[in-house]
Amino acid sequence: MEKSYLNGLKAEDIAASYLQNKGWTILDRRWRCRTGEIDLVARDGSFLVFIEVKYRSSLDKGLPAEAVDPEKIRKILSAARLYMAVHHISDVPVRFDVIALWKEKGRGKVHHYHNAFGGT
Repeated sequence: MEKSYLNGLKAEDIAASYLQNKGWTILDRRWRCRTGEIDLVARDGSFLVFIEVKYRSSLDKGLPAEAVDPEKIRKILSAARLYMAVHHISDVPVRFDVIALWKEKGRGKVHHYHNAFGGT
């Protein structure tokens, strides 16, 4: 497998553990559909949260969250609507978060952007 793909999987594992340590329930991982993929789906209290995980091995090309551009957001929103339809979920508050991971001076860093972009 490609190194960047494996790094992405490891970053998703780290993000899931990070959220579970905060008391969140992970409902789904790497959920795919015709419109895209959702890295993590979780429950944070009453919120259903769709999480995009971004990893960079360095900040040479900017912060990881900067890679969540308007096209990526459009795909995530579309996939989230389909996820909710497939799982018969309605009338729950929904949020979209981004978890950014990177290395700085040899140490792993994590930043959690709550409510990073618009809802469905």
